[in-house]
Amino acid sequence: MKTYRLKLEELSSLVEDVVKNFANGVVILQGDLASGKTTFVKAIAKKLGCNDDVTSPTFSLQQCYSNKVFHYDIYNHGLEHFISLGMLEELDKDGLHFVEWGDDELVKILDDAGIDTLTIKIAKTSDDMREYRVEYA
Repeated sequence: MKTYRLKLEELSSLVEDVVKNFANGVVILQGDLASGKTTFVKAIAKKLGCNDDVTSPTFSLQQCYSNKVFHYDIYNHGLEHFISLGMLEELDKDGLHFVEWGDDELVKILDDAGIDTLTIKIAKTSDDMREYRVEYA
């Protein structure tokens, strides 16, 4: 596990590391409300040259940005609903898939399916400071 303590304007160092070391697979984003999960996805999309307006897919379940960045939020409906809609098949597509509110159960399912995962746990330590704990599976 690698830990970063970053101000929001310093997020690029984490983004660089993730893009360099994890170009394809599922990134599980864990953290409280307003901890910065969607902000992190925005920074990755921008780094990958995506100019789309990145927003939280809380109510739509899935957002796609270009053909490289996929963004999911399973907070409202839960993992079972996500699976019942066949969304696991989506996670097998080439690109970076970001799942907000994913948990250890999802990581195990993806591991069993042979899908690479990276878990980032985000904790807000002040208004402009976050701690990011990064675990490659």
